[in-house]
Amino acid sequence: MQLVALPKRILKCGDQQLDLSQAHVMGILNVTPDSFSDGGKHNEVEQAVAYAKQMIADGATVIDIGGESTRPGASPVSVEEEIRRVVPVVEQLVKEKVIISIDTSQPEVIKAAVQVGAHIWNDVRALTRPRALETAAELNIPVIIMHMRGEPTTMNNLAQYNDVIEDVMSELNQRVEDALKVGVRAENIMIDPGFGFAKNAQQNLKLLQEFYKLNAMGYPILSALSRKRFIGEALGGADAQNRAIGSVAAHLMSIQQGACMVRAHDVKAMHDAVLVWQATMNVE
Repeated sequence: MQLVALPKRILKCGDQQLDLSQAHVMGILNVTPDSFSDGGKHNEVEQAVAYAKQMIADGATVIDIGGESTRPGASPVSVEEEIRRVVPVVEQLVKEKVIISIDTSQPEVIKAAVQVGAHIWNDVRALTRPRALETAAELNIPVIIMHMRGEPTTMNNLAQYNDVIEDVMSELNQRVEDALKVGVRAENIMIDPGFGFAKNAQQNLKLLQEFYKLNAMGYPILSALSRKRFIGEALGGADAQNRAIGSVAAHLMSIQQGACMVRAHDVKAMHDAVLVWQATMNVE
């Protein structure tokens, strides 16, 4: 592990902006019945908005809304259903001063969400769906390109790497190049190494150990390992609800190695940890 300073960069998000030289907490808002950790808890608009407000109060500067579970083996969701789940929540949250990210791979979903005020496209499939690259260029919004192989139904069978960090960087670089070629602006790109997606426990730990190498790509980095299975395994078999402290510790390791944003279920704990870390960075 190698300590790396956060990037001195501003991410423009509509009429708001994020100073990426500070670590930000992205709060997870799954408006799904089947997400691995909190499925069914926030799939009514009122419940979802109330929970988002709580995460904002707890320190989240970004709320990431997802209408399709991407857990291993998850069933696909129609575009219409995903829009039905996501857009009404965005419409309510734009009244809050928070940056809204949409966790989707569907161009139609992100377009509908941006029309009512969403700011960031967080795509676990790295803009591989038809018209996704072109849509990202047309919308001209920040986009998070994540590493994954296959689909949630097949990714567990695709975890073969010569060197996990080098292979992930190579495959991410290809997706970034494809995005740039169609007109996605470099200043709108963030990357995510995809903890838990087509990676086994040892590969995830190696990815975390050598996370700092991702900085060589030159793009701001999101770390999204909250409550993932490998955290549970490292804790001796803890279930999803008992992985909060392990997730905070692992996220702090990624922040120390250059992650300027972490995607978390346990926002208050994560935010408090970031504040303590930031305070140590500010001591002269």
